[in-house]
This record gives sequence, C-alpha cells and structure tokens, in this order.
Amino acid sequence: MAHAQNGEPGILPPVTVEAPPPARPAARKPVNRPAVAVRHRTAPAAAAAANRPVVASTAGAGANASLGTPPAVARFQLPQRSFSITSGQIDETVNLKDPEDAVKYMPSLFVRKRNDGDNMAVLATRSWGVNSSARSLIYYDDLLVSALIGNNNTSASPKWNLISPEAIGRIDYLNGPFAAAYPGNSIGGVLLISSKMPDRPFAVAKETVSVMPWSQYGTKDTYVTSQTSAAAGNRDGKLSWLVSANYLDSFQQPLTYTTSATIPAGTAGAFPALNKQGVPANVIGTGVLAHSQQTSANLRLAYDVSPLVQATYSLGIWNNHQVSDPQTYLRSIATGAPTFANNSGFATGKYVWDQTHLSNAVALKSDTKGVYDFDLSASSYNYLQDTQLNPFTVAPTGVGFSPNGKITRMDGTNWQNADAKGIWRPFGYDGPHEISFGIHGDRYRLENPVYASSIWNATSSTGTGALYSTGVGETRTGALWLQDVWKINPSLKLTLGGRLESWQALDGFNLNTTTNAAGGITSTAAINQPGLSSTNFSPKASLSFDPNKDWNITANFGEAYRYPTVTELYQNITIGGVATFANPFLKPEQDFTGELNIERKWTDGRVRLTLFSERTNNAIISQTNLVTNPVSGAQTPTTVVSNVDAIRMQGVELSAEKDNVFVTGLQLFGSVTYVDSKILADASWAGVNPLTNLPTTVVGKRVPYVPDWRAKIGMTYRPNESWAYTVAARYSGKQYSTLDNTDIVSHVYGAFDNFFVVDMKIHYNATANFAFDFGIDNIFNEQYFLFHPFPGRTFVLAGKYTF
Repeated sequence: MAHAQNGEPGILPPVTVEAPPPARPAARKPVNRPAVAVRHRTAPAAAAAANRPVVASTAGAGANASLGTPPAVARFQLPQRSFSITSGQIDETVNLKDPEDAVKYMPSLFVRKRNDGDNMAVLATRSWGVNSSARSLIYYDDLLVSALIGNNNTSASPKWNLISPEAIGRIDYLNGPFAAAYPGNSIGGVLLISSKMPDRPFAVAKETVSVMPWSQYGTKDTYVTSQTSAAAGNRDGKLSWLVSANYLDSFQQPLTYTTSATIPAGTAGAFPALNKQGVPANVIGTGVLAHSQQTSANLRLAYDVSPLVQATYSLGIWNNHQVSDPQTYLRSIATGAPTFANNSGFATGKYVWDQTHLSNAVALKSDTKGVYDFDLSASSYNYLQDTQLNPFTVAPTGVGFSPNGKITRMDGTNWQNADAKGIWRPFGYDGPHEISFGIHGDRYRLENPVYASSIWNATSSTGTGALYSTGVGETRTGALWLQDVWKINPSLKLTLGGRLESWQALDGFNLNTTTNAAGGITSTAAINQPGLSSTNFSPKASLSFDPNKDWNITANFGEAYRYPTVTELYQNITIGGVATFANPFLKPEQDFTGELNIERKWTDGRVRLTLFSERTNNAIISQTNLVTNPVSGAQTPTTVVSNVDAIRMQGVELSAEKDNVFVTGLQLFGSVTYVDSKILADASWAGVNPLTNLPTTVVGKRVPYVPDWRAKIGMTYRPNESWAYTVAARYSGKQYSTLDNTDIVSHVYGAFDNFFVVDMKIHYNATANFAFDFGIDNIFNEQYFLFHPFPGRTFVLAGKYTF
C-alpha cells in the first residue's frame, strides 16, 4: 500500500493534514491518510492563520495508516475507541467482492454474508448477533446505510449494495453507545465508511471473478460470480466530484432448503435429517436457488462555498433483478420422474424479484477550527420499485407450479433523516472545553401489501386487487443532544453528554387472511393498531487518561434506548420462505453499557484490552423455528418477535496489530472476544420443548445469536512495494437461536454452528497502473450453517487498472 492509487510506486505525494497543536499528546496525533482519501482544503484566511493546514509527507505510514484518529472522532471529540482500515490495506489483505467484505478482519465484527452480492448482509457486533440490524449504525459519508425500517436480516439489512468497492477511502468502527451524537441504535456500534474524494484527476477499474464448487445434500454444482466496479473523480477549483459504479452477476448456492416432517409417500431421494431442535426435518430439495444481477451507481459532489465551508451532495441508485428456481431431490418411485410431491414449500423458493432503490444525501459543513463550527445534513431513501412474484403453490401433477400466485410489494416504503450539529469552543481550538450539540429528526414509513394474482408471473403489480395481507405504519423520532469535552489537564479528559429523544409509532394497520389449499381467501381480519409513544433521556460519560504518550486508559458509560422499528411492529410477511409475525405492542429497549479500555501504542502497532458489561431491559428479540403443516408435512421457518424482560452480557475483548515483527514488512494482527450472555428475566415466556412437549424456562439461558467466543488472527508479509501475502483465520463459537436454548443439533439447515475459516490472498502491483489479486476464501472448505448454508471454498481472481 506504499504507493498512491494514481501515482508512481513507492512515492506518495504531499497531502493536506491538520497540524496538531503542540500541547496534544503524541499518541493522539492523527496518522496521515492516502491522498485520494483526503479532501483538499483551501488555506484559511489570515484571521485563522493559527489553524492553517500544513503539508506533510505520508512516507512511513505503510501498513499502519489506520492507527490514527478517525476524522469523525477528531471533529466531534467522540469518546468511543475505534478500529480502522484504509483502502490500501483493503486492497492488499481482503478478497474484496462486496463492500462489506472490508470489515471481515476487524475485531469482534462479523457480517452475515451468505453469497456474493447478498442484499441481506447484517453486521453483528461485539455483543449483538446477526438478527440485530437496528442495533448498529452504518454510514457512507452522510448517508445512513443502515435500514432502520426494521431489525432483521431480511428486508431491514444494510444497503451495502449502494457502495462501489472502488469508492471506499477508509472505514472506521466506533464501539458502543457512548456518544450523545448518535441515537440508541448505536448500542452495537457505529461503522463509518468514507469515500475517496479526490484532489486530482483519477480513475480506476476492477474486474473480479469468484468460483465456488459446491456439494451439499443433493446439490452439486459450481457457482460463478463476476463483478465489474469502477470509480473516477477530479477536483477543479472549488468543485470536486466522484462517480462510482458497480455491476455484479452472481449465481448463488442454495440459500434455503425445503424440508418435510415426513418423507412423501411413493418418492425416493429425500435426505433424512433433523432440525436444530431434534425434530424430523427431512431435506427434500432446495428452497431459494437464485441468480442475481445487480447494478449500482453513486455520484458525490463537493463544493467549497467559502475557504472554510463546504457543501456536498450524494445520489445513489441500486437495481436488482433476481430469479430463483428451486430444485427437488424427490423422484417418483413409479415413474422415476422428478416431483414436488405436493409440498407447497417449493413455491416460496420460486420467484422473480425486481428492486430499484434511490438515495439522496446533502450536507453543509464548516471547518474553521475556531470558536464555532457547524454540520448540517439530511438524507432520504426510497423504494422506487420492490416487487416479488411467487406462485401460490405447486401443481397437483407433481411438476411445475400453480398458475395463480402472490405479488409482494414494498415500493412506497421510505425514510428520511436530518441532523443539525454545532461545535462551540469557548476557549478556542484545543482549549479546555469543547461543547457540541445537535438536533435530530427521522421518519420511517412501511408499505407492504401482498396481492393475489391470477397469473403469478404476468399479472399487473396489484394482481387481482384482492389482498392476502398488508402491513402499513410509520415511526418518528425527534432528539436533542449535548456533549461537553473537558480537558482537565493535558493527560486527563472528561466527557459528559446526554440525549433526549421523543419517539412515536402511528398509522399502524394490518390485514390478514386465511386461504384454502388453492389460494382462495376464506376469511379476512383487519385491525387498526394502537399508537405508541415514549420520551427518554440517555446520559453518557467518559474519562480518558494518558499516563504517557504511549498509554491510554479510558472508561466509558452510556445509557441508550432502542425503539421498536416499523417492521417489528407491523410487518407480517414471508420472504425467502421465512414467515415473520410482527408485534404491535413492543416496548423500547433500555440499554446500559460500560467498558474499560487499556491501550498501548507504538508507531507501527497497537494492543488494546477492553472489559465490558451490558444490561438490556425489554430486549426485543426474534427467534425462528420450523412450523409443520399438519396435513402436508411441509415446514415453514417462522419468526416471532417479543420483549424479553432483562438480559445481561459481559466479557473481554483483546486486539493487537504490529508491523515489522521479527522481519521488516511482516505485520501480525488479531483479536479474541469472549461474551458471557444470560437471560435474567422473561415473565411472559410460555414455550415448550418440541421433543418432550414439556414447558421450558429461559432464565439463566444464553442470549440468542450471541456466540461465546470470536477470534481472528492473520499475517501480511510485504517483502517489497510490489507484493503482499496475507493469511487470516476467523473463528466463531457456539450460539443459540432460541430463547430456551433448545437448538442443540448442529450442522443442519436452520442451525447456528461454530466455524473456523481460513482465507488467503496474494496482491501484486505489476506496474504503476496494473495490480492483480489471487485469493481463496474458506481454504479448507468448512461447511457450516447460520440458519442458511454458508459459502464453501471460493477462488477469487481480480485485476485492477488505475489510470
């Protein structure tokens, strides 16, 4: 990574960085960033001469360009500890096929990415799992990528697909709900993705191909993904621009399987199996077996309104056309022909899905580093089209599907966010007090009708006009926040803050129907759901101490409220064969988190020990189990959402990275996280063990989706400026997906397994313009399930040209 993306190898041009005040401890000085990731700034006027930027060389930043203070942390003096990775490090160490791949080796983080181009990839954090999309915040510049419309790993997954991998400049992860500037959805943390705003002309194009041989149950095939991504930009006077685009063509391994409690009579080919709770769930075919074609484009403009004020605008569009065609393993004993054996589960895996989503973001920011600075931003996200077409059931002949079907729509769903922030430095830049404050507002609107259609793949988007179901509703939040950073002396800093939030849910409406086997509606139930509201105050506190320039000790505390999302309240739907039932009476989560960080830094490395404890009251937790149709034996994964009275999670996280270990150019990195999670109380629990049919208890059980151990370790060797060799391993321990921890059968569809995965990558800068990558993800072909089957051994080849 010791070369600029559009420069000569081994030479980095001067870049603009802020000159740190002499009084600031050396350990807090920001490390310089690659030129393409740094916004050019015009020198301030004479009145602000003391804050004039200086030109510094990035030579020597090398593999440790990520060790500096993230820009957002420095600007608002955020109390969180952070982990970072730059575009250069990503290029050298990660088999990057999607933007979410970039965080795979960051401490404690895991992205539930089931395949290349997965549009349901949820970020799991230190103490929250893969069903917690609304318990972390992901931003791409000023755009909120997190879809806080819900809290699940389907329709509410982050909108990673808007980001072209080649547009990423750096990624910063901030732990915990300790900053008043962020809402309670920061319980798990905040991920900040910054784009490469250029200060000179540049363009880059990359082609990536991945190949995955697959053999599981009755499916044996090779799945290939090709991806083309490009970015270009320039700065001309006051205006800079960046445009990026990405096209992905992905053939995917089975994401779900069709199961039956009994093996259909007169058939052969089923794979006898149990589900995660030990109940018969014979695998009779695939469910979702998809081919996805995705196109995304993003335009970002930045204009210097004045030497110290900049306006930005971002436009993003994403389109997905996905077709799924399930495969049956069953053969008729009488004829030998393939058959669906009247199992309607195959119909949920047959679909055509078209999506077009649009995002907008605008911001106006000052950077005087004087007495006052401000930060205004607003963003919106709109589902212009989101339509999935399914047949209602399978054909009675055993082959094919019924002509009638369902049309599931989410177009019309949208959300908006707006923030106005200010910074007041009464004693000047880097004075003893820095006060930041702000106001926030958001609105989330759900539109989710499911129509009956006479011809499932040809009827208009409103079908016959008859509704099988609909879910409509809205949530709104307004907030005020304040934070004071008090530098008691050069080595001791106290940060106090608070956030006042007012939330409401309104216009909730649900319509549900019952049907006969052919899809005819036999009864209808419609209900206007009650409105909900809550007003809460969340205090924050942090104390940071630098014993010397190499050590830091920081204690953080934060209370946070995570409000129910609109889909948790009102969305009753089946997506990808998984049925979800909402709960319109959910209470907000109340979370208390504390941590102690002890950190040692070197010029080329860092080690950090974190002790943390978290208690959440009224935790909103969903769990998914198979529900068996008593007539056909078909099994439908069904998710229910509820409040759990109290849970507790506590543990330890140790992370380290160091360059030039033993030999020049050898970097080691790794982390290990242990979480002791426990359900403390749940008075409403009334579950039974599916094997014994006896009541179970949840008190004392582990919290679902939270593994006990996570660990990552890796090494990158850079013998010169042309080559980089990386080997890295990831481990996750056992996790449960049921509140009573009755899912004890592992390595079956629907289970949540422990896994150990090893990856490797070779990066080669052939010339000043050409770079090539060869890598293997999951070298030892570990087969594991996190409900879905996850990718096996995958070969990755990429070529990149920088103009």
